[in-house]
Amino acid sequence: MSSETLRPGIARGLHPERAPSREGWLDRLAHGLGGALARALPGRAAALRAFARQVEEQGTGLRALDARALGARIDDLRSALLREGSRDALLAPSFALVREVARRTLGMEPYDVQIQGGFVMAKGMLAEMEAGEGKTLTATLPACTAALAGIPVHVISANDYLVERDAEAMRPLYAAFGLSVGAVTDRDRDPERRRSVYECDVVYGTAQQIAFDYLRDGLERGRQRATLSLRLEALHRERPRAERMLLRGLCFAIVDEADSVLIDEARTPLILSGPGGPAEDPATHRRALRLAGALEEGLDFCLDRRARRVELTERGRERLAALAQPLPGFWSGPRRREAWVSRALAALHLYVRDRDYLVREDKVEIVDQPTGRVARDRAWERGLHQLIEAREACAVTPQRETVARISYQQFFRRYLRLAGMTGTAREVTRELWSVYGLRTQSIPTRLPSRRLDAGTRVFTTQEQKWAAVTARVEEAHRRGQPVLIGTASVALSEQLSARLAARELPHQVLNARQDADEARIVAEAGCRGAITVATAMAGRGTDILLAPGVAEVGGLYVIATQRAEASRIDRQLFGRCGRHGELGSFEAVLSLEDPPLLLFYPPQIRRLVSRVATAGTPLFPQLGKVLTRVPQIAEERVYSRMRRRLVDLERSTEDLLAFSGRGE
Repeated sequence: MSSETLRPGIARGLHPERAPSREGWLDRLAHGLGGALARALPGRAAALRAFARQVEEQGTGLRALDARALGARIDDLRSALLREGSRDALLAPSFALVREVARRTLGMEPYDVQIQGGFVMAKGMLAEMEAGEGKTLTATLPACTAALAGIPVHVISANDYLVERDAEAMRPLYAAFGLSVGAVTDRDRDPERRRSVYECDVVYGTAQQIAFDYLRDGLERGRQRATLSLRLEALHRERPRAERMLLRGLCFAIVDEADSVLIDEARTPLILSGPGGPAEDPATHRRALRLAGALEEGLDFCLDRRARRVELTERGRERLAALAQPLPGFWSGPRRREAWVSRALAALHLYVRDRDYLVREDKVEIVDQPTGRVARDRAWERGLHQLIEAREACAVTPQRETVARISYQQFFRRYLRLAGMTGTAREVTRELWSVYGLRTQSIPTRLPSRRLDAGTRVFTTQEQKWAAVTARVEEAHRRGQPVLIGTASVALSEQLSARLAARELPHQVLNARQDADEARIVAEAGCRGAITVATAMAGRGTDILLAPGVAEVGGLYVIATQRAEASRIDRQLFGRCGRHGELGSFEAVLSLEDPPLLLFYPPQIRRLVSRVATAGTPLFPQLGKVLTRVPQIAEERVYSRMRRRLVDLERSTEDLLAFSGRGE
């Protein structure tokens, strides 16, 4: 796709984006086969190395240029890119200039592996680069090239902290090319200021912020998507819709931590809500909770904790009808009564405080599971949020009405060109291709990895596990080795913190409660003897820099205390150590009483394994790995099916609503 079709203007309109595809089952089959063949074909390693050599050749002599001569080269490149587009022949000279300017403005010169990663993204693919290989700088190579060609670029980061950090850190580089850079964060919601940010050549933002702004633009535009009508409005309206819209279209996105955004966060649709109808009486929520509390699990209702579903039994329906008989007329209708009580049962049994949500300042705040951070201003649907508020004795907020919704699968497929980078994509290569049309290319590390795997230890009880973790931390702390411990929830991180405090081990906790202190905590995590307890995803995207002398005692030591929902997420945690070819080591310390295993294995299996285990010692390593990996594989498949069902549902909805416009 040429640059002319990627930038706003006559060719693609003022707000260009890719139209939803109308694929039949045969098209999807062919697409899937194409993805399988693409995975089987030899990689592009030789072509990538050849491109890096071209960049090196193009860069010859650039160091000798003074500022004025280098500026003239930049002007020539901009003219060529605007005239001819970001075609292959211009990528090498563009990357060579970005490399030289980065050296002068940032004191950093992209390595060959970063040049290769940038080339992969410039071609609309996903670069799989190991943690610590400098993905922030790598993204500037395709971003600068595209922006110089007049293409608006969105660089998607994992959280607001990284958005602001990366935009500010790379600003001198963009400024040297005459490019403007902006950051869209949750802190500033003023529409006029956000609109001015989106006018920048390169915009950094989280997927959530940009997707919600896209939904707001959809409400402004309405179902009429024709560019001509938007242009004609300017002739007769004082403030036409085109001037009220925020984005300049969906042209080119570079997604950092792409597997987290495109896979892990893709199970939940983004819902833009507005004021709802009349608020429910708070007494309704309290009555629903009381009725739910009178029912007995296993007899009156069944729980599917993995899928978070509640099903009333026939006995439960009869008992509920009897309990509701003396209540007002609201409770006389069986469907309404059973729906409310089912949601109340979910609030009581399936959503756990300090795991799924926090309570702060009389407010229930959802914890985003993939990131471990608070999802501000997000609420559960259909009264569930209000039921949890009532359960926690918080002020019950009014229900809100859904006015627009979209999933990440829908949203990112609408970019004219989509690229990304991550350290953990190989497990989901096929899904990235089938859903987003993203081909994955692995990039070699600059230096050989010296990360050591200390193995997996599986104990029979949680008490034994936490005792082993504490002992390992104490041992590492004595020799001055910094330790990072990944936990599965806020509650578990605080329980471990209490254990460490009882042993007088100085440490810091990084979870959804301390997200404002993330930069400081991460900056100190590589100091000699530092102990950091974190939810598994907290601090992702930031380097833990080792202090002087730490490499001599083994570098950073990472401990996982529970299998994540996918092996990729485990690798993300382990990837915090041993970056840039440094020393580092990791291990997993688990137990048969960890929640994923409790849900997967019946009590008989756990008792049988406990009988053959020696008290206080871990299970035989191979047995422990199998017992903990099998439930993880099952969970990966469950979530993959959930994402696939969401994609299929969206396609069906788009087909049904095709006659009236977009589904959102």
